[in-house]
Amino acid sequence: MDKISKSKIAYPHRKGNLYNLQYMVKWDVNTAEATKKHMQWIRKLYKYMKPYVSHSPRAAYQNYRDFDLGINKQPNTTYNEAAQWGKKYFKSNFRRLAKVKTKADPLNFFRHEQSIPLISKVKDHHFDQ
Repeated sequence: MDKISKSKIAYPHRKGNLYNLQYMVKWDVNTAEATKKHMQWIRKLYKYMKPYVSHSPRAAYQNYRDFDLGINKQPNTTYNEAAQWGKKYFKSNFRRLAKVKTKADPLNFFRHEQSIPLISKVKDHHFDQ
């Protein structure tokens, strides 16, 4: 993994990463009480794992989407809003990916709950950085 520079492709999780962890919990009873119980359990596990996983910032793998990191609140979330999860998934590649997204999909047709946003020169500062 570490033979390819973290800036050469979008996936930056390279040198020093030994594992990808996916936190998941499922339950059969679909009630508010059951949901609360299971969500508290998985968040407790996530917190327990903190000393053993990446930090500064704690990173995430895009294919293991974690909505606790944040979600698009509208179809056109700003770069600054999306950076809260985008930098955890893509680290320093996030701005470059947002620039490509802005050029390749200016209408933001391809999007999901944590998609890479468009960069607006008016709303998002430091467009060329």
